[in-house]
Amino acid sequence: MKLMGIGDEGANTIDGQIQAAHELGWKHLEPRGIEVPGYAKANFHDIPDAAFDLAVKKLEDAGIQPYCFGSTIMNWAKTVETPFEVTLAEVKRAIPRMKRTGAKYIRVMSFKPGDEEFKIPTVVFERVREVTKMFLDEGLQPVHENCMNHGGMSWQHALELLDKCPGLKWVFDTANPIFNPDRSKPKPWPKQDPWEFWEHVRDHVVHIHIKDATWNPAKNDADYNWPGEGNGRVRDILKDAFARGYEAGISIEPHMVVVFHDAQSKTSNEDAMRKNFVEYGRRLEQLIAGIKPVADR
Repeated sequence: MKLMGIGDEGANTIDGQIQAAHELGWKHLEPRGIEVPGYAKANFHDIPDAAFDLAVKKLEDAGIQPYCFGSTIMNWAKTVETPFEVTLAEVKRAIPRMKRTGAKYIRVMSFKPGDEEFKIPTVVFERVREVTKMFLDEGLQPVHENCMNHGGMSWQHALELLDKCPGLKWVFDTANPIFNPDRSKPKPWPKQDPWEFWEHVRDHVVHIHIKDATWNPAKNDADYNWPGEGNGRVRDILKDAFARGYEAGISIEPHMVVVFHDAQSKTSNEDAMRKNFVEYGRRLEQLIAGIKPVADR
């Protein structure tokens, strides 16, 4: 079992992300957005080569190993109308960078979802299948996240995507079902059930994102909680995962100070982000200690 966090949840800067990992005593990181001195914040696979080289040297000097790239490949900011060349360019940049850092996994998605109950455009399967093959051919493993994308519209959509894209695996996010509508059901779509989603995809899960949340009808959005204190069934899902022999990555994504797709994520207070990240990590460690005996960790 490898504990880590999505880097830009702990700090915008590479130095701050390293500091947060060191405070927790963790040796792995899931790099997503990174700000390197002299360069603007951008995704790890998009920052200029010089910035990437500097970030990698800092990580190597700090003894921090990138485990999974938190890429923006086919994410909710893109639709099927986005030229596929954009996606192909991202993949071609990511592959050599993954090899340089030794990262085996990369998070991908399947474009912004449409408004249909159960229909996924054929082009989504075609593109995800091609991207999956590109990574697999290089000995790298793409993992799809249940988020605001076509594959995350319900557990049925997830299984269909996995079936049509051989070799693709899953990164399960415990809180995303809480704010995502279940498009396998008639309108008005109810929210998804984290445990139900987990039960159906768990055989395909090779990486887990831990965040927790409670749906707030008054603001029509989620309130984010400490791990195990929301409705994400974090404790139950981890208990089940461990009982089934899960020993892979577990990555925190608190969302309590910043949310990645909010504008303030680029300007938030580094100290507040790091303190929240570290506290979140320690609480997760305590939660795991209550589930998994020390001898098994």
